[in-house]
Amino acid sequence: MEKREFTITSETGIHARPATILVQAASKFASDVTLSYEGKSVNLKSIMGVMSLGVGQNAKVTITANGDDEKEALDTVAETMKKEGLTD
Repeated sequence: MEKREFTITSETGIHARPATILVQAASKFASDVTLSYEGKSVNLKSIMGVMSLGVGQNAKVTITANGDDEKEALDTVAETMKKEGLTD
C-alpha cells in the first residue's frame, strides 16, 4: 500500500473541474485509490464521493493506493494535483 498526505492550496479547494480530472487520473489504474479527509474516506474513482467531502483550501487530505500498480497510480494522482494547482 502506498500513502501520501497533501495540503490543498487552491483557493477553491477540490471543486468540480479538478475533481473530475483527479477521478479520470485515478480511474486509469487497477489499484484501489482512496481519498481521506476529516475521518471520511471515499473512492477517488467516484466523482460523487470526491465532491461529497467538500474539500476546501488548506485542507489536509490523504490519498492511498492499494494494488498491482499502486505506486504508479499515486505518482500520477500527485502529479495531476500539482498540475491542476491543488497543491504545491
